[in-house]
Amino acid sequence: MPLPFLTADRAFEAAEDVALPFDDRDRWRRPYRPGPWRVGVAAILLLLASYVLFAAVIIALTGSMSEAGVVLGIAAAVIVGALRLLRVGVWVSADGLRQVGFLRTRTVAWDRIVAVRTVQQPVRWLGLPRTVQGQALLLVRKDRAAEDTPMLMTTHNADFLARAGSFDRAADAVEAWADEYGRD
Repeated sequence: MPLPFLTADRAFEAAEDVALPFDDRDRWRRPYRPGPWRVGVAAILLLLASYVLFAAVIIALTGSMSEAGVVLGIAAAVIVGALRLLRVGVWVSADGLRQVGFLRTRTVAWDRIVAVRTVQQPVRWLGLPRTVQGQALLLVRKDRAAEDTPMLMTTHNADFLARAGSFDRAADAVEAWADEYGRD
C-alpha cells in the first residue's frame, strides 16, 4: 500500500533533466518531501498518542470503561492530528493545484491559474506571527486581485526551514507543473 505523504524525490534527483517526474499525473502528488520540523512534530505526537493509548488500556483494565473510552477518543484525535499534519502542503496533479492546510483544503484548477512565481518578501517563521525576510511561492489567479495572492509555501515554513535548496527544487517543480498544464 503506497503511503500518500511519501514523494518521488529520489526519481526526481536521479533524472534531473525531467521537470515532471511522475508517471501517473492524475494522482495528487506532493512535489517535495515533508520537512524535518513537520515530521518531527508528527513523530512526537504519535509517541504521545502511544502513551495515551497505554493509559486507556490501564484505565479499561481497572474497570472504568467510560473513562477509558474518553481517553481512547483523545488518543484517536492526537493520531488523526499527527496524520493530518503530515498531509499539509502543496499537492499537484493534472487537475490543478491543491493547498492542504491543517483544517482546510483549497483546490484551484490549472485553467484558473495565471502564474506561480517565487518572490522575495517578509514571511512568517514556522507559521508564527514573527516575520523574517525570505522567499515565498505565490499563486496568481485569474479571478482574484493581485493583492489577494495566497502564499503556497515559504522558505521558513515547517517543510523548508534551513533547507533553501529544497525550497528551490520544490518551487521549480510546482512552477513546472503550472507551465505544463497552464498552457491549455
